[in-house]
Amino acid sequence: QVRLIQSGGGLVQAGDSVRLSCSASGSLFATYALGWFRQAPGKEREFVAVGSWNGDSTEFADSVKGRFTISISRGSAQNTDYLQMNNLTSEDTGVYYCAATFRKYGSRLQDEFDYWGRGTLVTVSS
Repeated sequence: QVRLIQSGGGLVQAGDSVRLSCSASGSLFATYALGWFRQAPGKEREFVAVGSWNGDSTEFADSVKGRFTISISRGSAQNTDYLQMNNLTSEDTGVYYCAATFRKYGSRLQDEFDYWGRGTLVTVSS
């Protein structure tokens, strides 16, 4: 079993930056890609970004491209992925989820992600 523990988020002003983290532990039997999704109030959950295991490859939704970045930290005890969100707008408000897939890198389909964090709320006030 893999556990994804999220932290970060909160209430920020438009134009501010926030960094979310997602720490994986448990039966990490293979490398995985780590995706980020968000759900705005009253809307369906949508793809935000995905990063490869070694951080060499990343993909972003058009709505966040150029403002969001991914970084990683790999260690023997814990692996952590970060989503740096800059120049936030009210459109970025929502619950952000990280999710891991052991199948392949590059998928934006939620059904292909096997493990999910509980989500963290980011509220951007304008």
